[in-house]
Amino acid sequence: MQSLFQILMLLLNIVWFFIIAHVVMSWLINFQVLNLRQPLVAQIWDGLNRLLEPLYSRIRQVLPPMGGLDLAPLVVLIAVAVLRIILMNNAAAFY
Repeated sequence: MQSLFQILMLLLNIVWFFIIAHVVMSWLINFQVLNLRQPLVAQIWDGLNRLLEPLYSRIRQVLPPMGGLDLAPLVVLIAVAVLRIILMNNAAAFY
């Protein structure tokens, strides 16, 4: 059961990293530090969007419109943090 706990924590850490990378990359694209005309940047951006859009779209259906401010990544990050806390507090049940 310890391996299941470690796999779940690894998956949550990967999701956390992808969301942070997506947010930082969106800032860099909006401030024109990165250019989507570059093939590598466009591929990474497209891949991150394809991975995270299913999560974001469900959150966006619930959140009210904020006038151009997207809070879906923040909500998903909070959910990942809550899941990590729940798993850590219940880690004794896995042993």
